[in-house]
Amino acid sequence: MKKTGKVTPLMKQYNTIKTKYPDALLLFRVGDFYETFGEDAVKASRILGIILTQRNNGGDRTELAGFPHHSLNTYLPKLVKAGQRVAICDQLEDPKQTKTIVKRGVTELVTPGVALNDDILSSKSNNFLCALHFGSSGYGIAMLDISTGEFLTSEGSTEEVDTLLQHFNPSEILLSKKHKTDFAETFGSSHHTFLMEDWIFQEDYATESLCKHFKTSSLKGFGVAGLTSGIIASGAALHYLSETEHRRLQHINKLVRIANKEHVWMDRFTIRNLELFHSPHPEAVTLLEVIDKTKSPMGGRLLKRWLSFPLKDLEKIRARHRAVGHFHSEEGVLRKLQAGIGKMGDLERLVAKVATGRINPRETIQLKNSLEAVVPIKQVISHTGNESVDVLGQGLDTCEELRKRIKEVLNEEAPVQLGKGSTIAPGFSAELDELRGLATSGKDYLDQMLARETERTGITSLKIASNNVFGYYIEVRNTHKDKVPEDWIRKQTLVSAERYITEELKEYEAKILGAEERILELEQQLFSQLVLWMHAYINRIQETAKGIASIDCLCGFAELARENRYIAPVMNDSTALHISQGRHPVIEKQLPPGEAFIPNDVVLDRENQQIIMITGPNMSGKSAILRQTALIVLLAQIGSYVPAEEANIGLVDKIFTRVGASDNISLGESTFMVEMNETASILNNLSERSLLLLDEIGRGTSTYDGISIAWAIAEYLHEHPTRAKTLFATHYHELNEMAATFERIKNYNVSVKELKDKVLFLRKLSPGGSAHSFGIHVAKMAGMPQQVVHRANKVMKKLEQSHSSEEITGKLQAAASEMQLSFFHLDDPLLEEIKEEILTLDINTLTPVEALMKLNEIKRLLTKNKKATS
Repeated sequence: MKKTGKVTPLMKQYNTIKTKYPDALLLFRVGDFYETFGEDAVKASRILGIILTQRNNGGDRTELAGFPHHSLNTYLPKLVKAGQRVAICDQLEDPKQTKTIVKRGVTELVTPGVALNDDILSSKSNNFLCALHFGSSGYGIAMLDISTGEFLTSEGSTEEVDTLLQHFNPSEILLSKKHKTDFAETFGSSHHTFLMEDWIFQEDYATESLCKHFKTSSLKGFGVAGLTSGIIASGAALHYLSETEHRRLQHINKLVRIANKEHVWMDRFTIRNLELFHSPHPEAVTLLEVIDKTKSPMGGRLLKRWLSFPLKDLEKIRARHRAVGHFHSEEGVLRKLQAGIGKMGDLERLVAKVATGRINPRETIQLKNSLEAVVPIKQVISHTGNESVDVLGQGLDTCEELRKRIKEVLNEEAPVQLGKGSTIAPGFSAELDELRGLATSGKDYLDQMLARETERTGITSLKIASNNVFGYYIEVRNTHKDKVPEDWIRKQTLVSAERYITEELKEYEAKILGAEERILELEQQLFSQLVLWMHAYINRIQETAKGIASIDCLCGFAELARENRYIAPVMNDSTALHISQGRHPVIEKQLPPGEAFIPNDVVLDRENQQIIMITGPNMSGKSAILRQTALIVLLAQIGSYVPAEEANIGLVDKIFTRVGASDNISLGESTFMVEMNETASILNNLSERSLLLLDEIGRGTSTYDGISIAWAIAEYLHEHPTRAKTLFATHYHELNEMAATFERIKNYNVSVKELKDKVLFLRKLSPGGSAHSFGIHVAKMAGMPQQVVHRANKVMKKLEQSHSSEEITGKLQAAASEMQLSFFHLDDPLLEEIKEEILTLDINTLTPVEALMKLNEIKRLLTKNKKATS
C-alpha cells in the first residue's frame, strides 16, 4: 500500500474549494500568482501555452501551472473562449494581517455565457446565456445578457426555438440533465451546453425566484404570466447567475417577452441562405457588415436585433422611415449626432458594471463623459417638427445630478485601479487632502534630512533611498564608512557600500506608510460610496442607452442611403410587391471599380403575377435577383431605405428561401432528403403575406424527378388559397410550359447574349422563358479542356436530334396506352389495393412531396405485378 504524506494546509484549502466547483477550472490566488493544480493545470497549460511543472504535495507529485495575477485579463478570455468555466479564487484578507493561512474564496465564476470582462465580450455583439425548458406542448426559452441587463423570454415550437437560437447565437445553453440527448437530436451538437439538476426547472421555484429578484408579487406586469415554460426557463437562467457567484443584479430589472407575432418570420434556412450575419464562404461579406454604419457598441447590438426581427407594424416601420428621412435630408444634423455618439463609451455595459460593483474609477469618468455627450444630442433632436425624431429626443435623460456628483468626487484623470494614482478629486475630502500633503511633501523632507546629515558627517556622497525589503535607508560608500556616526544602525552590506537606518528615518517611514495606507483606505471608501449612490440612476441610464442606440441605427441608415443612393420605400397594407431597378446591397459593394451593378424590376401580386418562373443558366444572376428581392423587403421592414429607384412594398409577414442541394450528409441525410424536408416546412407554413424564394428546387435528384417535383411544387403554390408571392428560379426550361396552363405563373429569363464563341451574361430579367441551357458554355468559361467541350457539343446535338418534341410526345402517348392496358392485366386484389390507397388519400392536406411518394409506391406495385404476370 502506497504511503501518502500529509497534505499541506494550502492544498487542503485548495481541495475544499475545488470540491465545491468540480465543473470549473479553479484559478487559485497564491501571492502574486494565480495557480492551477492537477487536471486543471494540464488544461491551462495546453490552452494558454504556459509551462507545466510539478510540486511535491506531501509525498505525491501534483501538476502545477500559473501566471501573474496582473495578467488575468490576458489569460482569462483564452480559457473562456476555449469553452472552460473558470472559478476565480481570491485572497479575502491581507496576508500581513494573519499569522495562519490566508482566507480564500471564489469571487466569480466566469462561463462562456456569463462574463463581464471586456476582453471576453465583443463590443457590437451581445453575450447571451440561454436556458431551454422542454415543456409538455413546446419549449420555453430565456435569453439573458448579464453584461447589458437584457432578459428576454418566449415559448415556441422546435422551428421557432431553432430560429431564436440562430438569431441570438447564445454562448451557453442551460438544460435539464434528462434532456441532454433530446437537445442534441433536435438542435444538433454545435452549441455549448451546461447541464443542471432537474429540480431547477420547476414552475413554483422559477416564479418564486423571479418575483423575489424583481421584488414583485407576480409576473403579470411583464406580460409573461401565461408563459409557463418561458417562466421556468427564465427562473433557471436567474438561478445559474446565483450559482456563478453573481448576486448584484440590479441592472436586470425587467423580463421582456419576445413577441414572435410582431415580427417577420424567417426560418434558420432563410437566415443562412440570405447571409444576414454569417456566410459559409470565408471571404464573403454579410448584409450586416454592409449596412452597419453605427458609431456605438449599443447601436451595433441593436442593429443586429432589428435585422433579426423585422417589423410587421406598418406605423412603426413608417416612423423609422420618417426619422431616417430627416437625418438623410439634414446632413449637418446627421454629422453632429454621429460625432456625439462616437464620443460615447458603452453606456449599457458601463451601467451593468455599476450594478455589479465592477466599475473602476476611469470607467466612471467615461460614464460621466458619455452622459455629457447626450446633452448636445438631446438639443439637436428636440423640437425638430418631425414627430418621429422628437420622440427619440424626449426619451434621453442627461442625468445632470449624476454628472455633477461624479465631477465633484473623482479626479478627471482617475486611474484604472485604486491606489495607482489620485482617484478622488482635490477639495472633496479635507482629510484626504491633508494626508496627500504629508505624502507629497516627503521629498522635500528627505532632501532637508540629507543636507543635514551630509553637513554633520562630512560625507558628500550620501544617498537616501528605499526598497520593498528594508524600507528607507541611508547608503554610504565603503571609502567613507569610517565617518558613519555611532547612532546609525547598519541594515545591509553591499560589495562597495553599506546601508544604514536612523531613528528619524524610521519615524518618517512609519508616518509616510501610515499616510499612504490611509489614503488608499479613504479613496476606496469614498469611491464605493459614489458607486452605491449611482445605483439610483441605473434604470434612467439604461433607457437613455436604448434611445442612443436607436438614434445611432437610424443615423446609420441615413448614412447608408446617402453613400449608396438608397431610396425611401413606400410601405402599404396591400399584398403586392413592386420594385423598380432593384439592386443587391451586398453584391453591388463587391464589384470591381468601374463595373456597374445591373438593376432589375420585380413585380409580384396575388391577382395577376403570383409566381415568376425565372429560367437561365448558372452564373447568369438568377440567385442574385431572388436574394436581392428578399433583402430589399427586409431592409424596408427594419426601417432602412432600400437599393432601388422605386419600391412599393406590401407588408410581408414571412420570408422563406430554399436553395437546392444544400448538403447535410454529416447527419446521415441525403442532399435530396434535406431539400425536401426544408421545402415541405415552407409549404406547410404559407400565409397570404409570405414571400417565397425557391432556387433550383429538385436539383438534388435525377433530371426527370427534379422537373416533376419542381412542377408539382409550383402547381401547389398556384392552387393554394394563400396565393403566396413566389420567385422560382430554375435551369429546367421545361417549367416554362406551366405559364400556358396556370394564369398567375409568368415566365422570365435572365438575358444571355450568344456571340460567336462565347456567352455574355447580361444579368437582366426579361419577360419570356429561356429556350435552352448554356451549361456547356459555362463549362468552357470555367476553363474546361477544349476536347471535353467539343465532345459535349457533339453529344448534345445528337440528343437534341433524337429527342424531338414529336418523338417525345409519341413516347408519352405510347407509355400512357401501355399503362392503361396494364390495368386490364391486374390481379383483382392488387386493383382493390390501389383503389383503396387512392380513396383514402386526403387531397386537401397532401403535400406535393407526399403525393410523389404515394405515386412512387403505386408504381412499385404495378412493376411488381408486371414481373409476376410475365
